[in-house]
Amino acid sequence: MTSTPAPSVGWDAAAERRELQASLEEFVAEQGERLLPLGPDAARLVEAAHGAVRGGKRLRARFCRAGFRAVREPSGDQEATGLVRAAAALELLHASALVHDDLMDASDMRRGGPAVHRAFEDRHREAGWRGDPVQYGAAAAVLLGDLLLSWADERLRTCGLQAPVVLEALRLFDATRTEVIGGQFLDVSVQARGDADIQQAMRVLRYKSAKYSVERPLQVGAALAGGGLQTLAALSAYGVPVGEAFQLRDDLLGVFGDPKVTGKPSGDDLTEGKRTVLVALALQGSSGADARLLDDALGRPLDAGRVTELQQLIERSGAVAEVERRIEELTGRALAALDDPAIRPVARDGLRALADAAVRRIG
Repeated sequence: MTSTPAPSVGWDAAAERRELQASLEEFVAEQGERLLPLGPDAARLVEAAHGAVRGGKRLRARFCRAGFRAVREPSGDQEATGLVRAAAALELLHASALVHDDLMDASDMRRGGPAVHRAFEDRHREAGWRGDPVQYGAAAAVLLGDLLLSWADERLRTCGLQAPVVLEALRLFDATRTEVIGGQFLDVSVQARGDADIQQAMRVLRYKSAKYSVERPLQVGAALAGGGLQTLAALSAYGVPVGEAFQLRDDLLGVFGDPKVTGKPSGDDLTEGKRTVLVALALQGSSGADARLLDDALGRPLDAGRVTELQQLIERSGAVAEVERRIEELTGRALAALDDPAIRPVARDGLRALADAAVRRIG
């Protein structure tokens, strides 16, 4: 088994992604060796796990490392490698959430390829196996998501950093998983009821995505560096608004994004019936006829012409401009929070760049 390369010094996003990917691939390969006695079926599950941890901008891992650096720099290669492994736990959690999320949303695509449940469904159908291929695909996605979630906990516990700081990081990691699962169920329930309340949509956004994407990874990293309550609070004041702005940008991309960039069809959030802040604002800002048209279309199959019609309706409602305004306001609030003396001045430029990367989806 090859060893993970020693992490580089600095805030080089490309280098950090390479280090993280090497660490993830190594860890999944090690887990795959434990499953070898189960034969080819388990091998296919491990292959899907490898696929699930590839791609993406690795923002959660980068925020984890930034949280550590807000307190201090890693002291030597061994601690730096331990930090990469700990950051990988956040990406395993994210991979788990995506696998489950795609199943719950009945999504066909993820990052330009078939979603996990669709890939296993197709495998069943092509092999001519007995039973329902849809049910097989769903079962495989549930189990893979659970496996990745279990591995996330193991990766953090065994990252190699000192036990007291790992224990504190695990406390925050436990809170992260509880929040994201609770937020996910809230999202499912809001969609089932057809709610169009903006405050409710913001609550879903905060717990399903914002906290686990930015705030908690920052705090996990800070805890691993031995940061205290004041540092955790300062990073929260920065991280929550960045996370909310990040997800509001995602809401816009879910309706207006280029499939070549997002890896999903244009208007996918509309087809899936997501009651995002963008949609709630559009329903509130539209005329009665337009609001009924949008509400009736959510969660239904839509051809390209209908997607374009709904995109124009949403823009006409003023919702896009309002979401952009909120993104700017949240980003400004986050950047102002970096003046807190609990955050090392030398780390602030990196945190500003990360906020820009998250909100603009660059870097």
